Amino acid sequence: MNKAFVKEGSDDDEDDVAAAAPALPPGSKYYITRRGFNRLKAELDHLVRVERPEVVSIVSWAASNGDRSENGDYIYGKRRLREIDRRIRFLIKRLESATVVDPEAQENLDQVFFGATVTVCDQEGEEATYQIVGVDETDAGSGLISWISPLAKALMKAREGDTVRFASPGGMRELDILEIRYV
Repeated sequence: MNKAFVKEGSDDDEDDVAAAAPALPPGSKYYITRRGFNRLKAELDHLVRVERPEVVSIVSWAASNGDRSENGDYIYGKRRLREIDRRIRFLIKRLESATVVDPEAQENLDQVFFGATVTVCDQEGEEATYQIVGVDETDAGSGLISWISPLAKALMKAREGDTVRFASPGGMRELDILEIRYV
């Protein structure tokens, strides 16, 4: 079959963003910390100013070599350029819709809200510390959990000394809140 009649990928912006973005609850805002916002902004800046121009020059050079159908540099470069452009569109949409929350500006310091760093203790007496952050900032290994995760939802509006219950992959768990900080 002729390549002209084969659809290899979708360039639909909505599909790209929906596939790359973690799901937010319907009607909710896109919350992010200042640190997360700056990280996304730096990534966008790097893609636009450094990576994309490098790939464009490689594709341009490869195209000047002649036959493009068997030119690996050209084919890979065009594919990489589409990936970069998709990520740039995603980052622009995320940054435009972001509601930046500064944890240090929180007024209710005795309750858990977005941006709080919470130290908890489980039934076995093991302590863990989590910070509630935006969906694009999560890193469970570093203790950064999304505000839409079951644990974060259970912690929201709780106070020091409270016990919260939530459904984890291993079943129902209880955690005692030992400390709440906003840093």
